[in-house]
Amino acid sequence: MGVRLSDAEFEALVAEVLDALPEDIARYLDNVDVVVARWPTPEQRREAGIADDELLLGLYEGVPLTERGVHYGLVLPDKITIFQGPLERISRNRAELREHIRRTVLHELAHHFGISDERLRELGAY
Repeated sequence: MGVRLSDAEFEALVAEVLDALPEDIARYLDNVDVVVARWPTPEQRREAGIADDELLLGLYEGVPLTERGVHYGLVLPDKITIFQGPLERISRNRAELREHIRRTVLHELAHHFGISDERLRELGAY
C-alpha cells in the first residue's frame, strides 16, 4: 500500500483542499499557516501523544479560537502541519490520498475552532 508524489504535487493537493473550503470557514484562517512536512519530528509526536506504532497525519499548534480573549494579539500565526509521508503510506492512489488530505485538514481546522478529538469522535468525524 502507499502512493508517492513529489513534494510539489502533494502541496498542490493540499492547496486544492484549502481552496475548496467554504468562505464561512476560510474567513477565520487569516492567522493560520498550513505547511507540509515529510514526517513529524519526535517532539511533534510527543506533543500529540502519538505512540511509536501510530501515524500522525496532521498537527494543529496554536491557540484555538474558543480560548482567545480580548488580549489576544500580536502573536505568531497558528500552524497546521500536514504530514506527507504518513498520508502517502495509508493511501492506495491519488484520489484516496486527496480524500485523506481533505479529512486531515478538516480535522486540524476543527482543533483551530476549539473542537477536541473526543468531540470529533462523538460526531463521527474521526
